[in-house]
Amino acid sequence: MNTREWLVLVTLCGATFMTGLDYSIITVALPELGRDLGFATRGDLQWVVTACLLPTAALMPLFGRVSDVVGRRRLFAVGVTAFTGFSLLAALAPVPGVLVGARAGQGVAAAMIGPTALALMTTAFAEGPKRTRAMGVNGALLSLGFVAGTIGGGLVTSGLSWRWTMLILVGIGVVVLVGALTLLPGDSGRSAVRLDVPGAVLASGGLFALVYGISTLTWVGVAAAVLLLGAFLAVEARHAAPLVPPRLLRRPTVKWGMAVALVTFGMCGGATLLLSVYMQDVLGWSALRTGLGFLGEGVAALVAGGLAARLIGAYGAPATVAADLTTQAVGTAAMVFLPASGGLGVLLATSAAMGFGHVLTVVAAITTITSGLDPADQGVAGSLAQMPTFVGAIGVAGLTAVASAYAELLTGLHAAFVVAGAVALLGAAGGALLLRRATPAAAAV
Repeated sequence: MNTREWLVLVTLCGATFMTGLDYSIITVALPELGRDLGFATRGDLQWVVTACLLPTAALMPLFGRVSDVVGRRRLFAVGVTAFTGFSLLAALAPVPGVLVGARAGQGVAAAMIGPTALALMTTAFAEGPKRTRAMGVNGALLSLGFVAGTIGGGLVTSGLSWRWTMLILVGIGVVVLVGALTLLPGDSGRSAVRLDVPGAVLASGGLFALVYGISTLTWVGVAAAVLLLGAFLAVEARHAAPLVPPRLLRRPTVKWGMAVALVTFGMCGGATLLLSVYMQDVLGWSALRTGLGFLGEGVAALVAGGLAARLIGAYGAPATVAADLTTQAVGTAAMVFLPASGGLGVLLATSAAMGFGHVLTVVAAITTITSGLDPADQGVAGSLAQMPTFVGAIGVAGLTAVASAYAELLTGLHAAFVVAGAVALLGAAGGALLLRRATPAAAAV
């Protein structure tokens, strides 16, 4: 890549890093934040996280299509500007309601940034080694954002104030916005079709209900999601300009790539959350030390991102999925050996294996989903590729339920890690087989 291409990549990956950082940096600060603003209960405090997650998941398909209509660079810049502004509002929030509202605004802005950043990346870098390398850097920084958030959140909250966790996002947002306005090429070839309003309403409502139902274990929400998303598919099949063209959902590389991404995000996300529980509630570590405990996963994610293009180019996406989702599975299942005290080496080794396999699997899946598509479909494809990140909350809920089924916490955590490893291993076998069949067929779809 030349210098300008690297700067474009830094701008787009900076936005990805910023949104990944946002989900984790505030989590470590929640106890101090709750005391400072006077949240009534712990249940109320969880809305600081949920208020951001729900609109991101619900609105991503809508903004994926909107980006094709109004222009990806324009929507990306609007999203970064809004995210920066709402981050500042969150930092200055005087009462809980203002903070939760600002977090919801961040979630809406993140739904603009996610699919447009990915679509801009696929159009800025031609399909092949350059694009795969860009996806590798993007995947590594997405994971690094989470790890940096856990470490940085502890450091900032301990040394300054929880408000600085939001001010950091403001600074990153300003830098990304400058890059977006000066480096990204102008929009061209925008779609002239009308927006599919019924599809947008049904998709947003269905995804909102799905993520809400999964996050809160509310079966009414899950049932509503099934009904709304079923109606969405029926409407899309008859609409002249659907929000998500059914031909994309029928495309083997898209549907099986999304399935693989859902497995890796769900199992890695759930296991990572349970590792935090293990470090704090079993080992008795502080929030700062817990953040540092994720260093193995973070370093492995960076290494995997640097190797992704080379490995996928040499062996192909199906073989990469088979090997690296298996690596994630083995690393996660090996967490059954985490002891009741000590065991730092086991923690670092197993979490590093999980993180390494996870990032390579993510890059292979996203590369598969976005390859071989018409440029006009890249905005929608970007939203589909990002969707498993948030729908993967089903893995968090499922593994938490497994861990909670045991009276002794460490026994329950061990059981959940074994389940996460087994599901990832099944995903490695099935996903690799299906992707191997799908990839040659993609050109004919």
